Amino acid sequence: MTPRRLESVVLLSIAAALVTLALKFLSYYLTGSVSLLSDALESIINLIAATAAYLSLRYSAMPVDDSHTYGHEKIEFFSSGLEGVLILIAAVLIAVLAVQRLITGGKPDELAAGMSILLVASAINGGIAQILLHYGRKHQSIVLEADGRHLMTDVWTSVGVLAGLSLVWLTGWTQLDSIIALLVAANILWTGYDLMRRSFNGLMDHALPPEELAKVREAIETHLGPGMTYHALRTRQAGSHRFVDFHLLVPGRYTVRHAHSLSEVIETAVRATLLNLEVTVHIEPIEEPASWQDSALLPVEEAARREQNR
Repeated sequence: MTPRRLESVVLLSIAAALVTLALKFLSYYLTGSVSLLSDALESIINLIAATAAYLSLRYSAMPVDDSHTYGHEKIEFFSSGLEGVLILIAAVLIAVLAVQRLITGGKPDELAAGMSILLVASAINGGIAQILLHYGRKHQSIVLEADGRHLMTDVWTSVGVLAGLSLVWLTGWTQLDSIIALLVAANILWTGYDLMRRSFNGLMDHALPPEELAKVREAIETHLGPGMTYHALRTRQAGSHRFVDFHLLVPGRYTVRHAHSLSEVIETAVRATLLNLEVTVHIEPIEEPASWQDSALLPVEEAARREQNR
């Protein structure tokens, strides 16, 4: 799917956020339920987050230039981190409103109508969330995946609100309305924390996940010839693109052409392991002492090997 098509998916999310926002505030207007208000407030965050996702996708699709030689895709981590912050703010607002209602009291009205409207809004969010998650995972887009997960959090929030309000309706225990809102806030806090953690890791050039790193190592090691090894393997991800670089140590008698041909074979094998992978290989003579002292990663790798051999 082209960047333009991915942007159209996010535009669908923005449209859904506008519709569900209107429906949820209508349900709150009819009922006065603080748990429905908390759900409506989260939809405001949905709208802001979807808009930020759209803008970041447009920016990340820009080609490399002399100021951004690795591209612009790290903006996706910033966008998902912003979404995490907004989710946390929504959780705090919901908790404050719930505590205020517990203190002041109040009884929700017209619950049947409000719950029916919320059910329609939840169905819309659920459908859009699955679309976002599908394309986010398929195209390795943290922006789409973050937006989809946020919407699914909203769906489960609404399910909890509906279940709780059903109990309020059946039992007449109005304090349950505020308790539901507090539970909603706790669930939202966890989602916001997880998004912020993933975004922080991306912005700090966190290494690829262990299972992906294992595939990269296997591809390299499978194609090493006699008298060859490698070290200083570094990996990172920016948006949907992954980057791998390492030092390939070959016998010093090899010609530049021969060493380059070997590195091309290894690069091709590594690129075949993962989507959107860019590989950089630095060739060095294996007999040269300086080749074993040219990276701060070497002590780290040696410590890891000792740990594995225990």
